[in-house]
Amino acid sequence: MNAGLTIGKLAEAAGVNIETIRYYQRRGLMNEPAKPSGGYRRYSAGQAKRVRFIKHAQALGFTLDEVGQLLALDEARTCTETRALAARKLTLIEQKMTGLAGVYCEA
Repeated sequence: MNAGLTIGKLAEAAGVNIETIRYYQRRGLMNEPAKPSGGYRRYSAGQAKRVRFIKHAQALGFTLDEVGQLLALDEARTCTETRALAARKLTLIEQKMTGLAGVYCEA
């Protein structure tokens, strides 16, 4: 038996459904492993961590395009650029919060 996770086990380990994995692959956020002849594609445990990171970043308000940038920066090991991207996102969120507070508090 091959080591690694099937797509179903990967989805289960990451807390998502299989279509989420496939969608991330189409978006280029994850690589699709080669399919061995007569077998199933196998994913590493690290891929589950990557999926969880993507979902967490989305929950924090990052778009999938921004998540892709974060992942690219992580792979390039450029912490300065990663921090700058996160700071820009934080500023955007703070601006939205200020705008919402102004609308809500005027009533």
